[in-house]
Amino acid sequence: MTKIKNIDDCYNASHDEASRQGYVSLMRKFIMNDISKLMRQDYDKEVKPDFFSKETRFPSSGEEVRQSIEKTEIYKFWSSLRYNAQEMVWESVRKGVEREIPNLISIYNNALKDKSRLATLELNSDLAMPDYVALRDVHLMPGCWQNEYTKDDLSQGAMYAHGGSVFRGSFMPSKKRSGVASSVSKWLSIRYPDFNPTNILEPGCTIGNNLFPYLEIYPNATLNGVDLAAPCLRYAFSRAVEKGIKANFYQQNAEQMSFENDSFDLIVSSFFFHELSVDATKKVIKECYRVLAPGGILVNMELPSSSQVDPYYNFYLDWDNEHNNEPHYRDFRSQDFQQLLNISGFDFNNCFNVTIPDIGGSSAKYFSDVALGKTEPPKHGNYTSWCLFGAIK
Repeated sequence: MTKIKNIDDCYNASHDEASRQGYVSLMRKFIMNDISKLMRQDYDKEVKPDFFSKETRFPSSGEEVRQSIEKTEIYKFWSSLRYNAQEMVWESVRKGVEREIPNLISIYNNALKDKSRLATLELNSDLAMPDYVALRDVHLMPGCWQNEYTKDDLSQGAMYAHGGSVFRGSFMPSKKRSGVASSVSKWLSIRYPDFNPTNILEPGCTIGNNLFPYLEIYPNATLNGVDLAAPCLRYAFSRAVEKGIKANFYQQNAEQMSFENDSFDLIVSSFFFHELSVDATKKVIKECYRVLAPGGILVNMELPSSSQVDPYYNFYLDWDNEHNNEPHYRDFRSQDFQQLLNISGFDFNNCFNVTIPDIGGSSAKYFSDVALGKTEPPKHGNYTSWCLFGAIK
């Protein structure tokens, strides 16, 4: 077995595995674009008018849309394909990841011996997993983020890394996108040009994909990641060591972190809160307020709240609530995000809830104009724009 030093390159797909992954990405793209458009057309031409003829009004919520459309053949076809394609994402990388487990562990053990100590890792084997993680395979990913099958296991981190690439590949248009962290950090630099954080925290950091890029804008910052899942933290830590990044990773529950008050001047999260119960969401936001320094900024990239989009889009987004092992999805989106921040301690006048374009998929002028409030923001869309909510303490 060839010894590989770079953990991201550890998994080399065979010819058949690479072909299967390409097929799954293209199939998902067909489902999410072509079939979705046909389903929307069917809704506008048939389902919506039929609802009006019975109720003398149009559907007013995502749930009403779902109840109306789920009996149609095209919905059944689309939903079935989407569910199976989601399972196929993980299956397309599973065998390759399992094949590389010894290499993954070897890379991690070498990272532990790194003498620079720029990156650190604190694991807690006694940490209790909350039900919203422990009771289901979120995203239909076998083993979720936290399951371990051998000593020093990183396989779930690798599954998330490589399966995520297959998943995202189905959304990538011809124009390159930059992603969450690159877009959010650039937005921060334009919107708050005098803000220069030196200590950044991400609760729910998984493998660091949406934490490391903050160094592009804030190169002198120390990164800190918190997550429940040891396999993901081992993977993130190994990546940080390889890249020579100053980063600290902690296996903790973000509902109750060990940090002192006012420890961080920037707290960020990406696609994190909708995976938590509403009760846990409130606890995490309050905890973020506690550990955020005065003048610091909390910024979360999330799905838009249900009040921000039309009933059909609510139905479309909330499909994951019933079918992707994300049962808190709808309840989270039903909240008023600014009120959520306010009851957690943030001044309502210092809260924001905005949509920004992806920095890689828009012109520099348009991105800057949106950040400064000079032009209308884009509508929410898959990997073309990002919804942010947060506040200044």
